[in-house]
Amino acid sequence: MHTGPLQNLVKALGASLLGACRDLAPIVIVITLFQLLILRQPFPELVPVLSGLALVVVGLALFVVGLDIGLFPLGEALAEEFARKGSLVWLLVFAFALGFGTTVAEPALIAVTREGARAAAEAGLIENIPAAVNRYALHVRLTVALSVGVAIVLGVLRILRGWSLPKIVVGGYVLVMVMTLFAPKEIVGLAYDLGGVTTSTVTVPLVTALGVGLARTIRGRNPLTDGFGLIALASLTPMIFVMVLGLFVH
Repeated sequence: MHTGPLQNLVKALGASLLGACRDLAPIVIVITLFQLLILRQPFPELVPVLSGLALVVVGLALFVVGLDIGLFPLGEALAEEFARKGSLVWLLVFAFALGFGTTVAEPALIAVTREGARAAAEAGLIENIPAAVNRYALHVRLTVALSVGVAIVLGVLRILRGWSLPKIVVGGYVLVMVMTLFAPKEIVGLAYDLGGVTTSTVTVPLVTALGVGLARTIRGRNPLTDGFGLIALASLTPMIFVMVLGLFVH
């Protein structure tokens, strides 16, 4: 029996809802057990908590379906088209723009840079006024976005040239360790955290699809061994760039 696009979408959404419930079940069970058996207290504001949990389940399900039917195919299709056209310059420009654009819009990055700016103001590193706090947060955010753009360009070149990913990653982390010794202590923790938050809900799907799409299109490349690794580079470069920023700012 033939099924249309709408039926396929409904089936995918139903499967994703079940998957979201299954994925969230362990943390719900842990919280419930500790609340009732260890703390021995009822849940505060039970209705809002349950409502929020339902929204999380629905949101997660919609997000997963959106990745499968939208972002992943789009990223792979763009990578394949650029590879077929054979324009290295435009491919690298696209890679940088993709890394920069997805990172600068990353909600987790916005939140962490805002908190980092507030902490810097409270510590007396910058003026404790809204304009200075917002400016500092924006500078850190743009620095991280720039670093991810550079990382994606490096990752694309690695796929094209067949460079060794372990050598690049190990060399990068050696540089991070060395820079940690010289960077201002006030910026080190923030730099390390920013290395993690850059690879979140917006960045990961498109960047992963770009790498896999390129490796699948280029002759002699294996999507499994060559297509992945861009996320590792996108987590590495922000630590370096933010510590360099700290050397100039602090």
